[in-house]
Order: sequence, then C-alpha cells, then structure tokens
Amino acid sequence: MTSIDRRHFLHSATAALFGAAAAARMQPANAAVRQGRGKAKSCILVYLLGGPPHQDMWDLKPNAPSEYRGPFEPIATSTPGLHISEHLPKLARQTHRTTIVCSLGYNNGDHPFMTYYTLTGRVSAIPLGANTVLPPSREDDPHMGCVVSKFKHDAQQVPGYVAIPEVQVRMTMMPVAGGGRAGYLGPEYNPLAINGDPRQSRAAAALALPDGITGERSSQREQLLAMLDGFGGKMGALQDYKTVRQRAFSLTGANHGEGLCSLDSENPQLRDRYGRDRFGQSLLLARRLVERGVSFVGVHFNNMTKCDGWDTHKDNFTCLKNELLPTLDRGLSALLDDLADRQLLDETLVVCMGEFGRTPKINSNAGRDHWGQCGSVVLAGGGVRGGNIVGASDANGAYPIATSVGPPDMVATIYHALGLNPNALIVDPRLNRTLRLSDGHVIPGVF
Repeated sequence: MTSIDRRHFLHSATAALFGAAAAARMQPANAAVRQGRGKAKSCILVYLLGGPPHQDMWDLKPNAPSEYRGPFEPIATSTPGLHISEHLPKLARQTHRTTIVCSLGYNNGDHPFMTYYTLTGRVSAIPLGANTVLPPSREDDPHMGCVVSKFKHDAQQVPGYVAIPEVQVRMTMMPVAGGGRAGYLGPEYNPLAINGDPRQSRAAAALALPDGITGERSSQREQLLAMLDGFGGKMGALQDYKTVRQRAFSLTGANHGEGLCSLDSENPQLRDRYGRDRFGQSLLLARRLVERGVSFVGVHFNNMTKCDGWDTHKDNFTCLKNELLPTLDRGLSALLDDLADRQLLDETLVVCMGEFGRTPKINSNAGRDHWGQCGSVVLAGGGVRGGNIVGASDANGAYPIATSVGPPDMVATIYHALGLNPNALIVDPRLNRTLRLSDGHVIPGVF
C-alpha cells in the first residue's frame, strides 16, 4: 500500500475503535433502541454490488417465454418443493437454513440511489440523477453497520462495524454517499475498512512498522499525528487517542499472526472450502471477525476477474455460469457451514442481497438491465426460519404479487434480528429532529 493508504487505514481503524468505546458510554441513552426481540449478536451482510439477477438465481421462471426465463434450469434443494438455479448446487443443500424473500422492490434502477436506499433504509436527501456519484458526507443517513455499531455494539476491544472493503459503486472506485459510513451519527461510528486483499499474509499489513522505524520513533510519530489531527494541547484526549491507536495496532495483528484480521492461522483446508479467491477469503475473514465480537461485517462483492461485477448488461449467463455463481455458491455455502460447525449460526444473521434485481426480459446483448421493481434477498441464521419463502413475484419475475416489501422493511428486519427496535426514536443532529430508527416494518414470516 502507499503511504496515503496506510494513513487512511490507520484513521479508519482509530475511528472504528473509538466508536466501540463510545458505544459503551452511550449505553443508557441506547436502552430504548435495544428493546427489540431478536437474539442475533452479529450480522454478516453479503452485498452483491451491481444488481444480482433474481430470476437466474433464487426465483427462476421455467414456464416463462424463452426471452424471459433464460437457459438455466431449476434444481431441487434441501427444502421439498423449493428450487433454485442449477449453478448454485452447494447453496441448494443449505435452503433448510434460509428464508428467501422474493418480493423486494422499489421503482428505481439507479446504482448510487439504490445503494444508498438499501444500505440506509432511507431515500437520499441529496438529489441524485442517473448514476450520480457523490462522496460521503456528514449529512448522509448512516449505513446499517454504523447504526448497529452505535446502538448494539458493546465489545470495546474490537470495532463495531468492519467493511470488506468499503462500498464503492461500479462506476467509480471511491466511497460513496450513504454507501458505508456513519453520516450524521459522526465519524466515530465509521467502519474499520479492510480495503486491501484479505489473501495477503496479514490483512492489515499496512499497520506494520516500516523498515528502520523503531518503537520509540513510532510513538513520537503517533503523538505528532494526534496533535496534527486536532488534539494538540488536550492531554487527556491525546492519551485517549494514543490508546485507541495502540489498540488498532494490536488488533490488526501488525506484529503477530493471531491478529483480528489475520488469516494465517486458519486451517488451509477450510480456506480451500471458502475458495482462495478474494471473495471467499473475505467471507472467511467475516466469520473470524464475528467470532471475535465484531457486531456487523459488510462484505461488498465487486472484485471480479472476468465480469463487471454483478452489473450484467451483456453476457449475463456466461458471467453467471463461469464466475459469479460458482464463486458465490462456494463462498456463501462454506460460510453457513462454518458458522454452524462453530455453533455461531443461531447468533449470526447472514444476509445476501444487492441494490436491485434485473430486467425480466433478456436484452439483445444476452444481458439483463437494471430493475428496481423486484428482487430477491436470502437470509439465514440469527433466528431466521429455515426452508422458507416469503412473498412471490409474477410469472416473469417482474413485479411482486405477494408480501410486497421495500428497502426500509429489509433494514427494519435486520435491526429486529439484532435486538434493535425499528420503531425506537433517535435524534438526527443535522436538523435537531426526532425520527424512528427505521421507516420500515419487520417483514412477516421471516422469523
């Protein structure tokens, strides 16, 4: 990594860890929020950036005309009567653990808009045109992970929310408004961002001391950096800041192989089961993080070698068959098995979704275009009912026809699973107004 990447990582680690400590101090104020009935301790969000085609994955339409149904065949699953794509055979053996919501939609197919909406549960207050990409702002609504970090997280020794990597829409390699940061909650609840490749020997190797830098010299640099960051003359705050930075060093495993973000000690055979690709190892890292007390991990899947992420405007079926679906099938099924083997699945909510679905009709480039009106979400663990389908789409997978729900409802459902009350009132300091934690309602039939 460059020195800029190093400083950014250190800043993110510090902010996230400061948030963990601040969360404990805020506990009395958070009591009303923490009156939800869900029992999950943590959440792993597997976010398929670009828009996964629901009708080629979870909600196949084998009786639709050929220009709608595509070439993939449905296969039987571990749930009698439930069928999913033939290119998800490992996940087909996992449906006894899952609920598939087939009726999530909103009338918008814009990447930045829908990324903001699905990850915050609120429509952006900033006007967005077609594919308008804006940087993060303190005016943004907070990402779900940041909300969980503030209102749920108690383990001071680890960050509340870790992003692997930060959310970046496909048009630009930069963090985006509402995509992953804390907005009006304040930067102390921003995620610890793992933007490097987890397959490196140390995921947080950027925090290791450079050659020739002694511990004493590093300490002097830390103090200087703290003062430059605005803490000069405030010795108490300087000491707190230094303590948090030191904790960031130790947690990320900069000097040993057993750090929070290091995969070196993981069983090689288990690593193979996840897949040695970046996505699979990111999921393994997510399991490692929740096992050690992190409350929310976002794995944002957009690093492909053959395809343009999940934005399959052309060659949809080739991309799905040759890269996207096998990678997802291997990694996500391994995650569910691994969590179950460690007795963690019941207390870990796993959510697999994207910002929208894709068009029912196949275009002239053998692709599917943006389609916000209908999509599917898969949930497992954390009290979710297994072998279950909620909602339904029409004969072509175009529109919900039963239990129609929107992004705010999915956000409310995730909060509920984590023991947060979606109806609790919180304060938005931007306008000094009171608002509900979520504008949605818990989706019926999920739990």
